Amino acid sequence: MNGSGSKSPGPARDSTAAAPLPASRRFDAGEFVNRYGLVCAWMLLIAGFSIASPDIFMSWANFTNIFGSQAILVVLTMGMIAPLIVGEFDLSMAGLVSVCLMLIGVLNVQHGWPIGWVVLAVVGVSVLVGAVNAFTIVRIGVNSLVATLGMGTLLMGAAYGISGLSIVGLASELTAFARTRVFGIQAAFYYGLALTIVWWYVQRWTPLGRNLLFTGANRQVARLSGVPVDRLRAGSLMTSSLVSGFAAILLAGVLGSADPSAASGFLLPPFAAAFLGATAISPGRFNPWGAFIAVYFLVTGIVGLQILGFSGWIEQVFYGGALVLAVTLSRIAADRLRGS
Repeated sequence: MNGSGSKSPGPARDSTAAAPLPASRRFDAGEFVNRYGLVCAWMLLIAGFSIASPDIFMSWANFTNIFGSQAILVVLTMGMIAPLIVGEFDLSMAGLVSVCLMLIGVLNVQHGWPIGWVVLAVVGVSVLVGAVNAFTIVRIGVNSLVATLGMGTLLMGAAYGISGLSIVGLASELTAFARTRVFGIQAAFYYGLALTIVWWYVQRWTPLGRNLLFTGANRQVARLSGVPVDRLRAGSLMTSSLVSGFAAILLAGVLGSADPSAASGFLLPPFAAAFLGATAISPGRFNPWGAFIAVYFLVTGIVGLQILGFSGWIEQVFYGGALVLAVTLSRIAADRLRGS
């Protein structure tokens, strides 16, 4: 006891023990579901098919096939995001892939061009198509749906005009570029993954990415703020065309041949993946990681159903239903983002 007769203080209490966690550190279940619901659904899908068909679905060969065979779709989806993020559409990508694929076959096999010159020719055609799309949409003012749908139809017909037959015997360098296996998965997968990382970096960490998002959110406000809106719109259309050319090169390497019908199935799936991806990671926005996950979510569902005995028609039904659902969910997510 001290001289004043006052009680000595008890053990010091931690003043922070009862303090509430900062808002940034609290677990928000709703936010988690918004961002990672698609990832959880993908894991549940894998678990369900693994239980239903463990011997086939859970095999390493099946997983390497899923990841390696869909690299072209990943690449095209990344290209699709570029115009979508600024409020434009590019329906010409599948047609451009067909034309470039047939050019590769004709120039390399029938005319004996070295593969390096063939790649330059593909780049040139891609730039030309992108420039025509950009001029028609940005300068003249034609609706992007109409302009690119017409261009895609024209290009698909041109692909059959170049050669209506399948061409085999492409350069071994091209097949090695796409088919070389790393950890059991074709190299084409890693090109798609690299493109996803680059696109994520541009969108997340660069002024260009922020300006693209700003343009897509409100074109008029972005223009008044000094953002070069028309230049970004044109650049996004050029980007999607260049990515289509790259996808054609990868497709030629994966197939080892060129067929005018090989790219006809790539019109709907990139849209489904891009819109479904807009419901994940960054809900309400087209984003590369969400799209990457969406590609493999959709493909996992299709492969799993085919393993269970459903015929080839399930692919169109699954992609069509996923697109309707994805557009609806992405619209809801965008409305919530604007309301927050």
